[in-house]
Amino acid sequence: MAVRAVRGAVQLERDEAGHMDEQVGELLSAVLERNGLTSDDLISIWFTATPDLHSDFPAAAARKIGIVDVPLICAQELDIAGAMPRVVRILAHVESDLPKSSVSHVYLGAAGALRKDIAQ
Repeated sequence: MAVRAVRGAVQLERDEAGHMDEQVGELLSAVLERNGLTSDDLISIWFTATPDLHSDFPAAAARKIGIVDVPLICAQELDIAGAMPRVVRILAHVESDLPKSSVSHVYLGAAGALRKDIAQ
């Protein structure tokens, strides 16, 4: 079994904890589903959030959908002029038999514009 890295992002419509939970939960669920993974396959997840998000930790959404025994960490994204606002990004390390070329990186909604080269 190999270790793979899966990327993803979602742009929030507003900075509210409930909305963040919903959107980040949807992102994580899509990453698992599209890559045929379960929470047992997760090694760790890094979350970043743009500096304009203050309502909650993105990792809290993972705990609420049952990802409870996986190391999670949150960090602030760089504050770059002109960058897309209200974005939560993830970098999940997983155990998977998928070849690198078959890993599905998930960019939901407007966040698809961030990485058109790998968004699926």
